[in-house]
Amino acid sequence: MPDSRTPHATSQSASPTKSPLTPHSAQPHATAEPASARPATPDHPILPIVIMMIGSFTAILNQTLMTSALPHLMLDFGVTSNTAQWLSTGFMLTNGIMIPITAFLIQKFTTRQLFFYAIGMFLFGTLVCLCAPGFWVLLVGRVLQATGAGILMPLLQTVLFLTFPPSQRGTAMGWFGMVIAFAPAIGPTLSGLIIDMLPWRFLFVPLVVIAVAVLAAAIPTVRNVTPQTDPTIDVPSVVLSTLGFGGLLLGFSLAGQSGWTSVDTLVSLAVGAVSLVAFVARQLRLPRPLLNFRVFARPMFTLPMIVVVLVFVTFISTMNILPMFIQNVLGMTALQSGLLLAGGGIAEGVVNPVAGRLFDRVGIRRIAPPAIAVVAAASFALSRMDANTPAWYPAVFFTLMMAGVAFCLMPLTTTALNQLTGPLIPHGTAMNNTLRQTCAAIGIAICFTVMTTNTRPASVAGSAAAGLAHGVDAVFVVSTVVSVVAFALSLMIRDERR
Repeated sequence: MPDSRTPHATSQSASPTKSPLTPHSAQPHATAEPASARPATPDHPILPIVIMMIGSFTAILNQTLMTSALPHLMLDFGVTSNTAQWLSTGFMLTNGIMIPITAFLIQKFTTRQLFFYAIGMFLFGTLVCLCAPGFWVLLVGRVLQATGAGILMPLLQTVLFLTFPPSQRGTAMGWFGMVIAFAPAIGPTLSGLIIDMLPWRFLFVPLVVIAVAVLAAAIPTVRNVTPQTDPTIDVPSVVLSTLGFGGLLLGFSLAGQSGWTSVDTLVSLAVGAVSLVAFVARQLRLPRPLLNFRVFARPMFTLPMIVVVLVFVTFISTMNILPMFIQNVLGMTALQSGLLLAGGGIAEGVVNPVAGRLFDRVGIRRIAPPAIAVVAAASFALSRMDANTPAWYPAVFFTLMMAGVAFCLMPLTTTALNQLTGPLIPHGTAMNNTLRQTCAAIGIAICFTVMTTNTRPASVAGSAAAGLAHGVDAVFVVSTVVSVVAFALSLMIRDERR
C-alpha cells in the first residue's frame, strides 16, 4: 500500500484491497494539478470513510432527537410552540445556508481541515446546548451545530465519489445510506425514552460521546482525499445564496406554521425567490462559480435528480405526518409512535446495502421503477386510513414505503452523480443536498397546508380524530400522485456505461 502522502494520480500500481469496496486510484483531472493539490490515498481506505459516516450519522440523529423534546422544552422555558419551533427551524436554516457553499469549501480546504472543523463545531454547539441556561442560548447552540452538520453530508459524498470507481459507487452509497437510515429509525424512540425518564439535557449526552469518539478516531486515520484548486470567495454570491436559500427555507417553514398569506411568509418567499434568481444568474456568468448550475446541462444528472426530489418529498411528508396520525388519531404516545415506526428505518437501513450492490450489477432501470411503484402503492394504502385503523396498518405500509425508498433513493443519487467528473463532483453533491434540503421544507409546508385545509370539523366528521384522519388521508393522496409522476419519469432514465 502506498504511503499516505502519495497522490491518487500515482497510486495505480498499488495492490487492490480485499474489501468489497475497493477504492479506485486515480482521477482524470488529478494529473493536471500540482502534487500538493492532489488527493492522498489513506493507508486504510475503508476505516476513515466509516468514521466519516458515523459523524454524519450523529448529525442526522441530532435532528431526530429534538422532535419529541419540543413540548417539554416549551414547559421548561415557558415559551410558545412557535418560539420553540425555532430550535428546528434555526437548525434547518443554518444547515440550508451552509450546504450550497460546501463545493467552494471542499475545493478550498483539505478533507482533514473540513472534517475536523465540521465535527469540532458540531461538538462545540452540542456542548452549548447541553449547558444552556435558557432558551436563546439553546438556540445559539443549535445554530452552531448546524454550521458543522451542513458540511458533513456533501463532504462525505464527495469523498466516496473520489475514492471509489463508478462500478463500486452504488455499493459505497448503499452502505452510506444504511448508516444514515438508522438515525431516524432510533432517534424518536431514543428521544422518547430519554424525555420520559431524564431531564431534556440528557438528549445531548449521546451526541457528545459519539462526536468525541469520532474526533479521536479521525485524528490518526482521516486523510486528504479532495483536491484543492484554491478558488477565491465571491462575496456577492455568498450573500445572494444566503438570502436566496435562507429566505425560501424560512418562507416555507413559516407557511407551515402561520399560513401562506401571512406577511412574514410572503416577504420571506419574495426575498428568497428574487435573491435565488440573482444568485443563479451570477453563477452562470462567473468562470468559477460558488455553486455550478451547469451540472444541469447533463440530462442524466438532471432527470434522476428530479426523481430523487419527488421521492424525497413523499418520504419527508410521511415522516412528518404519520407520527401525528398515530398520536392524535390513534391516541398513542410519542414513545409508542417511535417504536411503531422504527421498523421503517430499520428496513431502510437493511435494504440500502442490498440496493447498492444490485445497482452496481444491473443498473438503475431494473431497480428504480419497481421501487417507486412500491412507494406509490404504500402511499395509496396510507391514504385509506381512518380513526378506526389498527396500529399495525400504518406500521406495515410505512415499512414497505421505506424499503421502496431505500431501493431507489441512493441508486438514483449515484446515477446522477456518476455523470460528473473531477471538479464538478463537489458541485454535484452540494446541489443534491441543497435540493433535498429545500424540497424538504417545501414538502413539509405543503403537506401541513393540505392536511389543515382538508381536516373536517368534529361536528361533520363525528369526532376530532376522524376529522384529522380525513386531512391526513388528503396528504397521502397528494403523495401518491407525486410518486406516480416520479415513476413515470424513472422510466425515462437510461443506464449508461459507468
